[in-house]
Amino acid sequence: MVQVKRIVNSIVLVFLLIRTVVVFSRDLSEKDRNSRAKYIQKLINKQKKYEGRIKLSGGPNRYEGNVYIYHAGRWGAVCDDSWDNQAATVVCKKYNKTGIATVGSKYGNATEKFWLDDVICQGDESSLSRCAFKRWGASDCKKDEAAGVKCLNGTNSSNLMRRKTRGKKLHEVLDIRNASMRLVGGRDFREGRVEIYHNGIWGSICPESWSFYEATTVCQHLDLGYAEEALITFKYGFSNIILSGVHCEGNEKSLFQCRHWEFGNVMCKSEKGHVAAVVCTQKLADLILDTTTIERTAHLQDAMMYMLQCAMEENCLSRSAYELKKNTRDWQYETRRLLRFTASSFNGGNAEFRPYLPKHLWQWHMCHMHYHSMEVFAIFDVLDENGVKVAEGHKASFCLEDNTCLPGVDKKYSCKNYGDQGISVNCSDVYMYNIDCQWVDVTDVQPGDYTFKVAVNPHARVAEQSYHNNAATCRLRLTDSYATVYDCQLGRPFI
Repeated sequence: MVQVKRIVNSIVLVFLLIRTVVVFSRDLSEKDRNSRAKYIQKLINKQKKYEGRIKLSGGPNRYEGNVYIYHAGRWGAVCDDSWDNQAATVVCKKYNKTGIATVGSKYGNATEKFWLDDVICQGDESSLSRCAFKRWGASDCKKDEAAGVKCLNGTNSSNLMRRKTRGKKLHEVLDIRNASMRLVGGRDFREGRVEIYHNGIWGSICPESWSFYEATTVCQHLDLGYAEEALITFKYGFSNIILSGVHCEGNEKSLFQCRHWEFGNVMCKSEKGHVAAVVCTQKLADLILDTTTIERTAHLQDAMMYMLQCAMEENCLSRSAYELKKNTRDWQYETRRLLRFTASSFNGGNAEFRPYLPKHLWQWHMCHMHYHSMEVFAIFDVLDENGVKVAEGHKASFCLEDNTCLPGVDKKYSCKNYGDQGISVNCSDVYMYNIDCQWVDVTDVQPGDYTFKVAVNPHARVAEQSYHNNAATCRLRLTDSYATVYDCQLGRPFI
């Protein structure tokens, strides 16, 4: 009996397959073909329309909940690793509000796969997908690690960021003659949670906005070299938090020279038990951006869009280019005006500069036939006289290698044959002006005088001795026929 049923089911399946083939292979009228083509195009357009869209889920209202982002035809969650108020601000922009970040699946466990992990935003990005992150779908997060936001009309991260810069310096509120600092709970004296001693008690630091800049200052203060890691953790233990909102430039010799929000009985929005911690080291890389090369090589080029299709896959053109592609039939023959230049990054430290992602997580890019080892290695901005960004670019570090080295130094890193990527001590990685995405799309920028900014390792994802030689701030004169970049000055990345 079972055998008979199987034979009958097989016959029915074959009949359905034959009928399906007949239906889809029959001759169609021009009207039917056009109708099906429009339907398929409608589905494609719908997917493009939703790409990068954000929704909040699980909260008590539409302005609060876990964050989900739409990509490749489906919704996905965001992991709370590195999630902070700057990222929350980007999410809440769609509601014309500002935001506070939540972690630990505050609004329920994630119901979809994780699309984003280790998201780092400056706060002024147009969408969450423009922030730095590992790569789409690369996450080891569990369902109880979903990132969320609470969107508000009043004070939040944007206002807190402004308060950081105008808050008082620590030495103005502390009696530094009786104050001290130490690392506690680590395996040795070079690591641990950061504690401040004041008025007879030791207390920890709230880890909100804790970054390599603050960690570097701590290591300098304790004469322990440089910050290898800036941690927000519970693994080194916990003590009463007495300091919040620490903000350092990264070149201070003492933490007491940094600014802060509150000292004493403070409210910390970080997850309970998590405090600011550091790991210090004597050996780190130190990238130095070559300003002369930028000035000498900067020039304009007009390029047809059919030559830029691979670059468009990496979002290396301005928004108007993608609108043109969507709305213009012969968009391939339209031209874009590109500000091209060469960027050379010299490692003047005492350790190699290596990508922060392990090799097995590098992303293969089919169009360019290469691997991305960092989601963003460099960013380029053009700003008007009011400091408003009018054009931007970025460079994924698909190939960190030793292009040139000082005499007597052997090249170690090469991208050929899936080789290891990095920059050796006393070697330079050089992105030539003729490489895809080594430009800013200035098609929509009016002629005039602007500020041009270039930064490598802009989000401080890889530890360095100093970040104050990672960015070049230059003058840019843009005309109808040429561009001139001049008077470049080294400084810290602009985040």
